[in-house]
Amino acid sequence: MSKYLIKRAIIMAAGNGKRMRPLTLTTPKPLIKVNGVRMIETVINALHANNIYEIYVVVGYLKEQFKPLESEFGIKLIENPYFETCNNISSLFVAREHLSDCIILDGDQIIYNSNILDPSFDISGYNATLVTEHTEEWVMTLKDGLVRSCSRTGGDEGWQLFSVSRWNKEDGSKLKEFLELEFIKNKNHDIYWDDIPMFLHFDSFNLGIHVMDKGDILEIDSLEELKKIDSNYLKVKGV
Repeated sequence: MSKYLIKRAIIMAAGNGKRMRPLTLTTPKPLIKVNGVRMIETVINALHANNIYEIYVVVGYLKEQFKPLESEFGIKLIENPYFETCNNISSLFVAREHLSDCIILDGDQIIYNSNILDPSFDISGYNATLVTEHTEEWVMTLKDGLVRSCSRTGGDEGWQLFSVSRWNKEDGSKLKEFLELEFIKNKNHDIYWDDIPMFLHFDSFNLGIHVMDKGDILEIDSLEELKKIDSNYLKVKGV
């Protein structure tokens, strides 16, 4: 039997998605449809499939367009007033009161396999896939089931970190404390929130991984990547 159970979710959806322009000039990236389905919708549906219904969506850019999700899915919106001037540390900072027994996800990804959001877990950490060839994504190395290091410049082997992470009550409390330290006291506004557990305060956490297959989830970073997935956008020209 697993030690911990996810009770709530935080979905990060405040960014302006510049690499997806011109689509994101009028539509927030998480609300862009891929083969007829909004990206964030796949995330919310996958959470519901795992009986996770306490869901907070952090919004900023074109925030009013997320309002219908409240009645449609029963989620709660949290506004990030810093999104235009700060990196995504600001989004988790404004949602820091909900980090206990929590799963954190990005709203601009597509989840194909809801099983990767299984609410039962034994150790805090990130979903990851095994890397056997070079990638420029963040790569973690493991020893005895624990994350021993992380490279932000990629690598040839290891475990690729994905934007799905679980945090038990103790680790969530530490994450909240470090968010306040870095964002308020140190005014460290230009970092990813993941820099806190992966680099700045790495020794304060004992993190593991949650193994998944590469095809279970898709992160679309640019308009060109979107065109490869959905031919409806082939005629759209980038700006």
